[in-house]
Parts: sequence; structure tokens; C-alpha cells
Amino acid sequence: MGELLVDKYLSKLEESDRSELEKIRVTVKNVVPEAVEVISYGMPGFKYKGQYLLGYAAFSDHLSLFPTSYPIEVLKDKLIDYKTSKATIQIHKSSPLPEALITEIVQIRLKSILEKKK
Repeated sequence: MGELLVDKYLSKLEESDRSELEKIRVTVKNVVPEAVEVISYGMPGFKYKGQYLLGYAAFSDHLSLFPTSYPIEVLKDKLIDYKTSKATIQIHKSSPLPEALITEIVQIRLKSILEKKK
């Protein structure tokens, strides 16, 4: 069910935004195949073992990744080229997140779930 809702969300986006968000989606599925797709607060995301893994969304002037605060804290030096807040990484459309960095974010978030860190 969640996968169909995510497909619907992505189908409404411009091709460039859809492509970047699909990259995030596929990367998460590759790193955590057991993750379940959800729509939360109107945005696509993933849960793992009932815990929020991360979310992602398109906005008019940027894309955002919502991995919670812990991965952002751990990777702050690698995220200096991106606007961040406590639990959000803003991705400018001209400077997408590299797949390797997405993978690292997902792995850190997964580890934090398994170790019960926020």
C-alpha cells in the first residue's frame, strides 16, 4: 500500500525532482531491503521494524531528506555544502546528494535504530 502511495507522490513531480527522489528511494531499498515504504506527513519515507528510518520530499526550490538528527550530527563535516537543520538536509536541485553519501546516511540511521539512538 505504501509503495503505491509513494509512486503516486513521485508521479506528480517534475522529471528532475522525481529522478533525484527515486535515487534516494532505490538507495534505501538497496541498503535496507526490509524497509517498508510509507507516506508520513504527506511525504514519502521508510520505516524499519516499526521505527521511522527517513523521509524525503520535493519543494518548489529544493529537495529535502529527513534522516532524523543523529546521521546529520555524525556526518556534519560531509554535509557542509548542504543546508541542514536538526533533522533535515536541504538538497539544492543543482547539487544533489551523491549516492555514496545517501548510503552512508541510511547506514548510520539504520545503526541508530538498531542501537536505539535518536
